[in-house]
Amino acid sequence: METLIVHPQSKEMLTTLKAFLKALKISYEEYKSPYNEEFVAKIRQGDEDIKAGRTKKISLDKIWK
Repeated sequence: METLIVHPQSKEMLTTLKAFLKALKISYEEYKSPYNEEFVAKIRQGDEDIKAGRTKKISLDKIWK
């Protein structure tokens, strides 16, 4: 059997998915991330900024002074 991991984009989607699975008698497990959602969003935004080239270079001389 396969395992599916879904990522609902809203609470409404999550509620609908749970109701759908329950109606079909499909078991599921809930996982809550130990990380703060705002923190994760900032990290993801940083990754997107890097990919888009929105970065600044700072020389080591400026950091150590």
